[in-house]
Amino acid sequence: MSKINPVEISSLIKEQIKKYEKEIKTDNIGTVINVGDGIALVHGLDNAMSGELLLFPGDIYGMVLNLETDHVGAILLDEATSVKEGDVVKTTGRILEVPVGEAMIGRVINPLGQPIDGMGKINSTKTRPIEQKATGVMSRKSVNQPLQTGIKVLDALVPVGRGQRELIIGDRQTGKTAITIDTIINQKGKDVICIYVAIGQKESTVANVYEQLKQHGAMDYSIIVSASASQPSPLLYLAPYAGVTIGEEFMFAGKDVLVVYDDLSKHAIAYRELSLLLRRPPGREAFPGDVFYLHSRLLERAAKLNDDLGGGSITALPIIETQAGDISAYIPTNVISITDGQIFLQSDLFHSGVRPAINPGLSVSRVGGSAQIKAIKKVSGTLRLDLAAYRELEAFTQFGSDLDEATKARLERGKRTVEILKQGLHQTMDVEKQVVSIFSLTNGFLDDVKLQDILRFEKELHEYFVRDKEGSKVLQEIIDTNQLPETDKLKDVIVRFKKSFV
Repeated sequence: MSKINPVEISSLIKEQIKKYEKEIKTDNIGTVINVGDGIALVHGLDNAMSGELLLFPGDIYGMVLNLETDHVGAILLDEATSVKEGDVVKTTGRILEVPVGEAMIGRVINPLGQPIDGMGKINSTKTRPIEQKATGVMSRKSVNQPLQTGIKVLDALVPVGRGQRELIIGDRQTGKTAITIDTIINQKGKDVICIYVAIGQKESTVANVYEQLKQHGAMDYSIIVSASASQPSPLLYLAPYAGVTIGEEFMFAGKDVLVVYDDLSKHAIAYRELSLLLRRPPGREAFPGDVFYLHSRLLERAAKLNDDLGGGSITALPIIETQAGDISAYIPTNVISITDGQIFLQSDLFHSGVRPAINPGLSVSRVGGSAQIKAIKKVSGTLRLDLAAYRELEAFTQFGSDLDEATKARLERGKRTVEILKQGLHQTMDVEKQVVSIFSLTNGFLDDVKLQDILRFEKELHEYFVRDKEGSKVLQEIIDTNQLPETDKLKDVIVRFKKSFV
């Protein structure tokens, strides 16, 4: 009879206990210990993941943001007035996802991908997690294709390329949203999917944007993600991530996407509110320490993919609102350092009738000429310097009246430069017509045109180019080759037009 080994018996019993634990293991269940202001603290969810969806009673979902030693902090993704202390909470094992795909085009949705336009259910079968790692460096290629905004001063001086991140910054009521709406309208027929993310805007403002896009036929290729000011902070926090996630689905399918974040100042404020409620330590201006990461992980997802991955792109136009033009404040400097350039709108210019009120001195595109067609690059070469010199001269000559002829000529040219770069709201312009306008300016054809007639001159000049046999050939050549035609051809048509201009 063999001897019973106590060590063997104890190991067998331990093995049985382990198996027993596995068999009776239930869902990871916790209890609400505190709730309020869209935040719930839940005890007992030891295996919860950061960003995981939680299921509260009444089919209300939350998302884990804080992992503490004795509880987790979750944001509630609904007007969850029914959630109370003592409620049982379950983990779902899923990270928050939004529906994506072609079915989203033309719709207005909330950050959870639910329709809010009264046009019925969205039949989308595919979803993507809203937090994704940005595309790696080896999967990208340099930005080399323009995204035409249809705004003369931008396409000539601060060009935006497909895959670029260009910040639009300025005080409130200086025309920041108008620039992005015009850019979306100008993508008609250019095979670009546009996503407008409204963060903390009034619902009437979002409805107005929808109407403008619809009037210009832009909703045929656009999606609006709206987290209005009346909604809880968690939805404002999630909105831009939902927008870029929907865009990524198109980008990886080889398409070009434009995403507008209007605006990231309100996004940072919503995140600050959540962080303070979750008792995260406040830093500068009470923002949490990871507020830079909040925007960098969002904007890094804008990219131009290499040809092996289909060559798709996401172009990001984030908007930041400044206080009294202070671009050196905390959030503005953060976002400036993440983006590839900024378009700075100045309220003085706006109120003096220069619209779009872009300050060419403080605006820059770090992609530059790579995002321009050759024709516009050639004609607008000296434009920025001319404008800067004019602004200097203008300030200087306010104090003196005796000017030599050369200075007078430069001042007159400067006035005409400012005038020709003015543009009405939603009056976008094709790039070949922009080339004609700027060529007329830089070659002195506008020097003897009265200042008040400049915009009429430009409008009639474009009409003449379309009508005229030689003119239409010149326009077609710019469209086909992206190169500047022989200057004599352009000059001949402009000279002929000037003779008939009254």
